[in-house]
This record gives sequence, structure tokens and C-alpha cells, in this order.
Amino acid sequence: MAEKCYICEKGNLAKKKVDYKLYGISIGEFDAEVCNKCGETFFDEHVSKKMTEIAKSKGIWGLQTKTKIGQSGTTLDIRLPKKIIDFLKLKKGKEVEVYPEGKDKLVISI
Repeated sequence: MAEKCYICEKGNLAKKKVDYKLYGISIGEFDAEVCNKCGETFFDEHVSKKMTEIAKSKGIWGLQTKTKIGQSGTTLDIRLPKKIIDFLKLKKGKEVEVYPEGKDKLVISI
């Protein structure tokens, strides 16, 4: 008998290969258990460690960070941390597109 989902407790978990992405970058396909009702995905400890190793080797581990909104004259600005600047190879003067996605998300696209 299939194991019940740990989150919704209604669906059954099925073993599947899952393409895992971190910051939109695929780090590979991994064995997981996926709920057939809520879609929640569970990886075991061994798989999680492997995923972390791959993310570190690709330079995408730890890119997420917090920053504060500053002010320059009458406009607001956002400072980007060096690790994100280096990863995206950003340069002063590069044009980016900025737009809201809903009321609580800001997207910056290069």
C-alpha cells in the first residue's frame, strides 16, 4: 500500500524522477516521492546532499540573499550583492527590465 502524503495527508506518494531546478537552473533529475493530490515532492537525505553538491559545483548554491531598498534623489534603488553580480556577469550601464509580478514580487530581467 502506498504511503500517504506528509503534507495534505490525502494523496498517495509515488516514486518518480524529478527535474529539480534551483533559481531556474536545472541541476538534474533525481529520485523522489511525489503526492498524487497536492503535488508536494519529497527527496531523501542522500539525494538532498547530492543536489547540494551539484548546486555548489555550478556556483548557484547560496545566491539568495536579502538587501534593503535605498534612495538616490527622488528614486529608490536596490543594491545587488557581489555574488549575484559575478554570477550574472552584470556591468554598470547594462540595461535591465523591471516589472511587478502581483503585489509582492519584483522581477528584474537581463
